[in-house]
Amino acid sequence: MIKKMSITVSIVEDDAPAREILTDWIRRAEGFKCVGQHGSVEQALENLPPEKPSVVLMDINLPGLSGIEGVRRLKPLLPGTQFMMLTVYEDVDHVFDALAAGATGYLLKQTPRGELLASIKEVHAGGSPMTSNIARRVVQAFHREDPAAPASANLSQREREVLELLARGYLYKEIMETLQVSRGTVNTYIRRIYEKLHVRSRSQAVAKFSNFSLGGHDHRPAKI
Repeated sequence: MIKKMSITVSIVEDDAPAREILTDWIRRAEGFKCVGQHGSVEQALENLPPEKPSVVLMDINLPGLSGIEGVRRLKPLLPGTQFMMLTVYEDVDHVFDALAAGATGYLLKQTPRGELLASIKEVHAGGSPMTSNIARRVVQAFHREDPAAPASANLSQREREVLELLARGYLYKEIMETLQVSRGTVNTYIRRIYEKLHVRSRSQAVAKFSNFSLGGHDHRPAKI
């Protein structure tokens, strides 16, 4: 008789009691196996890749690098691993940033054990589980988009580059370093992007980015 493979899970969570609870939930569940626990993104970057988990449960508010940055750095190392955020943040800015970084699920920490395990199964099977009220806020963010605004909104090449980096989850400092420009210059580009897209926040700009092609140009940041 062929033994059914377990869904392997690694946890990145700085709160030790919460981490232990999650580990216990997974270890006691049939068809699951906890293969790693990490208290920070820095620890995960060093120790998680060899674990090759099927699913990673990632907190956002971590000491040092954020969980969103952790997903962005770990995803290229583990392309077959699914990353699911498990956090207290309910705002769409964090949701869009996490999804842009490579996460495929987004749950709140008050999620009950049964729902969490079902969501791990779902994301492992190719789904994108999301806490219901979070999903509703994401839908509402899309509904607030101005349908009359042109898709490209006459963005310049550099503005398109900045928008793509925002959509990929880059922080302002990382955009400065990538494009080799000052913080003031980045702020100017972002202000122009908001004005041209008729949006008021990063999440709304990223939502519009996901709804249109940036014109088929080479979007790698230009060298100065």
